[in-house]
Amino acid sequence: MSIAGKIALVTGAGTGIGKGVAIELARRGVKVAVHYNQSDAGALHTKQQIDEFGGDCFLVQANVANREEIERMVGIVADRCGGIDILVNNAALQLNYDFFEHDDASFDRMMSINLKGYLQCIQAVVPYMKQKQAGSIILMSSVHSKRPTDFDAVYSMTKGGIRMLGRESAIELARYGIRVNTIEPGAVDVGKQSARESKPIMTREDAERHKKQAGSIRDKFPLGRVGTPLDVARLVCFLASDENEFLTGSSIRLDGGSMLL
Repeated sequence: MSIAGKIALVTGAGTGIGKGVAIELARRGVKVAVHYNQSDAGALHTKQQIDEFGGDCFLVQANVANREEIERMVGIVADRCGGIDILVNNAALQLNYDFFEHDDASFDRMMSINLKGYLQCIQAVVPYMKQKQAGSIILMSSVHSKRPTDFDAVYSMTKGGIRMLGRESAIELARYGIRVNTIEPGAVDVGKQSARESKPIMTREDAERHKKQAGSIRDKFPLGRVGTPLDVARLVCFLASDENEFLTGSSIRLDGGSMLL
């Protein structure tokens, strides 16, 4: 895939999906700016993993709820690397508040990070992409942009807004050769689950429990598992590559078929 040598900024790359995306881009020869805000330990771990296989990356800190910090971050990346080819807007806040738990402060905070931050990151990188008349912007949304939930209405609102931001900006930026696409992951295992015990021999009870768990997963996910950061990262790599010349304004659901059930 023709992606080696490009320059990418991945926001929220200290944890979860962002970490997986940054590592896979670097593995494929991309120079990666690993963004973080408060998760400095996670960002250092991302860099360590990339350094171990000889990838090219560096850390950059910013609060993506603040325009001045976004512009400073993007300027640092562009000055150090000579431009920006790929922006992966991934940094997000998920509070999981019930409907009546949200107040003005929590609403404004989520909107500032999850939606306004995405818009302002796009605005900041576009001048550098216009210089090359090329670029790929990838927005991380969620299946909750389409499917209602009962755990955080404001989070779902931001993800729905991201989906429309991707469509509108794709129209606006196409004249400059810039593609904008949105990924809508379903459930993704980001390593927060407790590790399963490893036993050399399964008892009958263990076997029955494992069978029931596998069946339950199959009921919710036709492919029999939840997603991984690598699943998302591979799609990011395609969307950012030169093989993807004609796909823009799309919203790609990446959920193992769970929305079909």
